[in-house]
Amino acid sequence: MASQKLGIHQTLSQKLTPQQIQFIKLLQIPTSELLTRVEQELSENPALEEGREESPEESAENETENEFSNPDELPEGEGIEDKINLEDYLRDSDQTGYKLQGDGPSGMEEEREMPLASGSTINDFLIQQLSFLPLSEKQNGICLQLIGSIDSDGYIRRDLDSIADDLAFAQNIITDREELEKMLELIQEFDPPGIGARNLQECLILQVDRMRGNYEVASVAIRILEDHFEDFTRKHFDKIEKKLGLDDHRLMKDAISLITHLNPKPGEVSETSTAASQTIIPDFILINNSGKLELSLNGQNAPELKVNRTYREMLEKLARTPKKTKNEREAIGFIRQRLDTARWFIDAILQRQQTLLKTMGAIVDFQYEYFLEGDESKLKPMILKDIASAIDMDISTVSRVTNSKFVQTDFGIFPLKYFFSEGIASTTDGEDHSSREVKQILKEIIADEDKRKPLSDEKLEEMLQQRGYQIARRTIAKYREQLNIPVARLRKEI
Repeated sequence: MASQKLGIHQTLSQKLTPQQIQFIKLLQIPTSELLTRVEQELSENPALEEGREESPEESAENETENEFSNPDELPEGEGIEDKINLEDYLRDSDQTGYKLQGDGPSGMEEEREMPLASGSTINDFLIQQLSFLPLSEKQNGICLQLIGSIDSDGYIRRDLDSIADDLAFAQNIITDREELEKMLELIQEFDPPGIGARNLQECLILQVDRMRGNYEVASVAIRILEDHFEDFTRKHFDKIEKKLGLDDHRLMKDAISLITHLNPKPGEVSETSTAASQTIIPDFILINNSGKLELSLNGQNAPELKVNRTYREMLEKLARTPKKTKNEREAIGFIRQRLDTARWFIDAILQRQQTLLKTMGAIVDFQYEYFLEGDESKLKPMILKDIASAIDMDISTVSRVTNSKFVQTDFGIFPLKYFFSEGIASTTDGEDHSSREVKQILKEIIADEDKRKPLSDEKLEEMLQQRGYQIARRTIAKYREQLNIPVARLRKEI
């Protein structure tokens, strides 16, 4: 029989304090979310209220920090270290999506998108149009199932036979492919044009069918899409023109232009132009005042908060009571907890403001020449480590500050991550150049190219090397893809 031994082991471990957790959460949220977070804290903690402290004397906290140094003053069963269970408080008011682990510059960090104004979804928009059709109960059920199968970009990618099975098992609606095709054709007549298509070819054809403009051009466009779609995707325009037997080159060119201006993702425009309803609230304001850059925080980053005076006076009154009942001791613990969390929240907001300004100030100093004029070619290579070293903070802190934060300048509003880029070496002058600078030059070269004979990546490599940028072809291909610029064959025009 194996013997068992008892032993004592001593280990060291690090644990974030509630205050640190509070600060981390507040640091990484943008201004737009900070307002919501403050409102939540105000509603959950009655000891916290809006407004400025009346005077230093009145806000001296009346020395309540030392009023409970005697364990006898605490509720039964509590000691100095555990009189406040802030972990439970923070857990109850936790915000979904806050990450507490260190996030470095690896690019694996979760992107946080700015909140969008609420609006109708594509399904709501289609169901609203469906309500105007005089359909039977069965037909209406089939159409609702089809609408529910439409993806966010406007396509139905599920096979109709599978949708028929869903209707049979889930709703006891027996139908066949022919009836589904008929109902789908009704939905494809809804707005936006192209909705309910099963592939890109059908989507484009549906849109051209709805056009009431130049019939001759639309007719050629339909022929191209129906009979020569593969050649069209490969941009073999000369081959298409020959197969169609067109004598009018202008007609072919207009038809191609019509097709290329169609919307390949019709579902994305139905939500009342969701992208247009996106609101960006800048976290920083940077002004060029006669050659001197002046940085400030958005005023919404500095809400005026104070500790509720009534709660402080209530605590003082209870503390002066000679003999405290159990209820009074519990009340003292509750009030003290709320007062402390209110103070900690106010301190975290102030610390957030200081850290934001300190980090953005270092970014401005590093990219000073760029912020003076907005010339993208003057952006220096800069990574999170550069800023972290400048302000003597951890890289994860800088990452939280720069994530989902924006700065308003004289030449536009930019996300802070816009100013970070790796450096590449140029053997001509021996200096490091920003990858963003190279991308800008790449965009300019491609914009000026002859679209009838687009430049290959090898030719782009040669042209960049002539300008002093020693970049490999695979790097050019990577930058081109990051800029959403297709390969030369797909950039060809007639």
